[in-house]
Amino acid sequence: MLLDEARRQAGHTLDRVGLGPVEAPFRVAAEMLGARLRAYHPTGVAEPGSPVLLIIAAPIKRAYIWDLQPEVSVVRHALRRGLTVYLLEWLDPRPAEDDLGLADYALRLPLAALDIIAAETRDSTAILAGHSLGGTFAAIFAALEPERVHGLALIDAPLAFGADSGGKLARAVAAAPHARVLRALAGSPVPGSFTSMLSSAAMPEALLLQRWADLGTSLVDPLAAAIHARAGRWMLDEFAMPGRLFEEVLELLYRENRLAGGTLNVAERRAGLDLVRSPVLAVVNPPGRVVPPASILDGLAAIPQAVPQRVLQHDGIERGPALQHLAPLIGQAAHARLWPEILDWVLTTIASARR
Repeated sequence: MLLDEARRQAGHTLDRVGLGPVEAPFRVAAEMLGARLRAYHPTGVAEPGSPVLLIIAAPIKRAYIWDLQPEVSVVRHALRRGLTVYLLEWLDPRPAEDDLGLADYALRLPLAALDIIAAETRDSTAILAGHSLGGTFAAIFAALEPERVHGLALIDAPLAFGADSGGKLARAVAAAPHARVLRALAGSPVPGSFTSMLSSAAMPEALLLQRWADLGTSLVDPLAAAIHARAGRWMLDEFAMPGRLFEEVLELLYRENRLAGGTLNVAERRAGLDLVRSPVLAVVNPPGRVVPPASILDGLAAIPQAVPQRVLQHDGIERGPALQHLAPLIGQAAHARLWPEILDWVLTTIASARR
């Protein structure tokens, strides 16, 4: 926790020299145990009947990576296309919240968010979008509550975690002690800096070396340099993960591959990918090297063939995102080519669901 706080203070120093996020205006639609719901409406009131996009943030670091600065903001891009945008943002867990787990992050809190959105917009369903583990949580929710989901936009989000498809991180978890041992070693809630160090040790080329390579290439492009600096500041903005969630992610998802295998139980309910019924768009990002394409493609293969699926590939090394795992969210090329296609799909999927 002390290292997390030290890194946050370093981030605050960068804020004071103008390197903090440049976020769109938002209001807090609700405060919940473990999370809050952001609403991005210029007027402060959602327009009834407008298509709804609910972003499910990933744990460990802050959600503003979806709205880092205007030129590469998924939130602003979606607003310009006429979507009503909400974002489910996780909060730094207090010791009393250390028992929050997948039942909270992948079911209770998204369900509560959708109930609040329904009260504001009169629409009880939404497109769910998530990056990395945020997309995994969205997929679990869609398996549990298919009638509440118009569609899933999964951005470089792992779905299958076995040794053959989960890549270096899955193999590192398989070789590591049980997560309860790591939890006891780190303290609980588990500091974000500890989780980051474990991930970096498993994938140094993706989480350490890429950052320094990106710094060199970004210096010749002022916008890329600004994105890189803000992405670096975001990397300092870690928060802890509830101990129970830490154990469940490492053991149930990574070590035992229960989501793709169809044996995951959340809140005493089965949550396999074979239960997903809403259309899925998945972004594969080979340069990211955090989520292997096989993790996404093997997971999609577990979804029934009758469910519409679309796969987009984000190719090429971007300047600016620091980590190529972040490129689909904050890369200039991603916002020029990838996000127009994703948002076209979102609007088409919502229109089809309403017919």
